[in-house]
Amino acid sequence: MARKYDAIILGGGHHGLVCAAYLARAGRDVLVLERRHVLGGAAVTEELHPGFKFSVCSYVVSLLRPQIIRELRLARHGLEILPLEAAFTPYPDGRSLCRWADPHQTFEEIRRFSPRDAEAYGEFGLEMNKMGQFVKPILEMTPPDLTAANPLDWMELLKMGKRFGDLKDRRARLVKLMTMSSADLLDEWFESDHLKAPMAVSGIIGTFLGVRSPGTAYVLLHHYMGEIDGAYRSWGFAKGGTGAVSMSIARAAESYGAEILTESPVDHVIIEGGQATGVVLKNGDEHRARHVISGVDPHLTFLKLVGQDHLDDEFTKEIKRFKMRGSSGKVNLALDRAPNFVSRPGLGPHLCGDIAIAPSVEYLERAYDDAKYGDFSRKPYLNVVLPSMVDPSVAPPGKHIMSIFVQYAPYNIKEGAARWPEKREAFGDAVIDTLEEYCPGLRDSILFKQVLTPWDLEQEFGLTEGNIFHGELSLEQLFFLRPSARWSRYRTPIDKLWLCGSGAHPGGGLMGAPGANAARDLLNSGEI
Repeated sequence: MARKYDAIILGGGHHGLVCAAYLARAGRDVLVLERRHVLGGAAVTEELHPGFKFSVCSYVVSLLRPQIIRELRLARHGLEILPLEAAFTPYPDGRSLCRWADPHQTFEEIRRFSPRDAEAYGEFGLEMNKMGQFVKPILEMTPPDLTAANPLDWMELLKMGKRFGDLKDRRARLVKLMTMSSADLLDEWFESDHLKAPMAVSGIIGTFLGVRSPGTAYVLLHHYMGEIDGAYRSWGFAKGGTGAVSMSIARAAESYGAEILTESPVDHVIIEGGQATGVVLKNGDEHRARHVISGVDPHLTFLKLVGQDHLDDEFTKEIKRFKMRGSSGKVNLALDRAPNFVSRPGLGPHLCGDIAIAPSVEYLERAYDDAKYGDFSRKPYLNVVLPSMVDPSVAPPGKHIMSIFVQYAPYNIKEGAARWPEKREAFGDAVIDTLEEYCPGLRDSILFKQVLTPWDLEQEFGLTEGNIFHGELSLEQLFFLRPSARWSRYRTPIDKLWLCGSGAHPGGGLMGAPGANAARDLLNSGEI
C-alpha cells in the first residue's frame, strides 16, 4: 500500500522548510516537494560560474525570526550570519555618505550634510524601534477572523488594543506611519535629500509603489525590524550565500525525519469530497497525505494547482484581485577585481555592507515614472552588495561577486510580459551603465553576468509575476486581509489545504514566520 504522509509541503523554499521542520519535530511524517534541482526557492545559492557562489535572488538576512534559529538549532546545522557593517551611498557630485554600526561614526558622516539631521538620526532610530516593538509580536500571531463571531478572535484584538494604548503619545505616530509614504515620513524628521533618499528606499522594495505613495512607510518599518543575535535593526550575510539559510533549515527538518525531494514539480492538488488528499506530480506520480500545505504563492496555489472548479466564485475573485505586480529584477556579476567608487576610492569597510544608488528622492520618483508607463527604469534604484568582501568562500581569491537588486522592473511591460526576454539585455545594460557612473571600469571587470527579469523570476522560481513577496505588502493585503479576509489564518476554503508561504501573514522576506505560524496552528488544531 502506498505510504500516506501526515503532511505534504508544496515548495522547498525556506518557509516551506520551516513548516516541515516544526511538523517533523513534533513527530509528524512530512514530505517536501521542490520543483527545482536545488532547495531554497528564492533563498538559494548556486555556482553559476566556476568558483563563484551566487545568492541568486534573496541576498541578505535580517528578518529571520530569532526563535526559529534557536528552536530549530540552525547554528548546529551550519547557519552562520556575518553582520553587514555599513550602508554606503555614493552621489554623482563626488560625495558619499556611509552609515556605520558605530553611531558616532554615523553622526560624523551625516553632520557633513546636515548637523540637524545628525542630531535627529539617533532619535529617529529609537522611534522606529518603539514602533517595531509594537509590530513585532504581530508577526508571530495568527490574524483574528473578523468575519466570525469567535470571542477568542476579539480577545486577540483587545490585547492589541491594550498594547496600542500603552504607546500613549506614540499612538498618533503609529497610525500615521501605517498610512503615509516613506518619503513624507522622512520629511518630518530630516532636511537633507542625501540622507532621506537612501533611507526611503526600504519603503519600496518589492512593491509597485513610489517613495511618495501612501503605505510605503509601513514597508519601511517592515524592513526596519531586522534582528541578528539580539541586535535590533541588524542585517547580515549568510556565510556560503543565502542558500545556507535554506539548507540549514532543510538539514534541521531531515534530522527530525522529514523527507525532501527535489526535481519533483507538482501538477495539481488532489481534491476529493472537498478535501485535499494529496498531489500528482508532473511525471504522474501520486503522493497522499492527511494535509497539503502550500508554500507557493496564492495565485499559483489556487488558480493553477487547485483550479477554479474547486473554488467558489467569490473566493476566486478575491484571489484574482490579490495584487502580485512584480516590480523588481536582479543582476548578478562575477568580477575580476573589486569595484572602485570615485566618491570613496579603494578597498575599505564601506564595501562590506550594502550600497544604495539612490542619490535623491526625485531620482527615485523618476525611476518609478518609467515603471508606471510600462518600462524598466532607465536610471534605476540599485541595492548592491559584495558578499565576497565579507565571506571570501563565495569567490576565488582576489575575485568578487556583485549582487544587484534592481527597482523598477515591472512584470507587465507595455509590450507584454512574454516580451521580457527581448529586453533582458537592455535591462542589464541599464543597470551596469548606471553603476559605471559611480565606479568607472566596472564593465571591463565583469567575468560573468546573470540578468533576472520579473519574467525570469516567474519562469525559473515560480514567483507569479516575479513578485518576491508572493503579493504586495500594501495595507489592503496585510494581516487579516492576507490573502483574503475570510481566509487569512493559514487555512483555505479547501479542507485540509493550508498556506505557509509569503502570501500568508505576515508576508514576505527571509523571515520564516509564515511557515512557523502555519505549523503551530495545524498542530494546535488537533487535526494532525
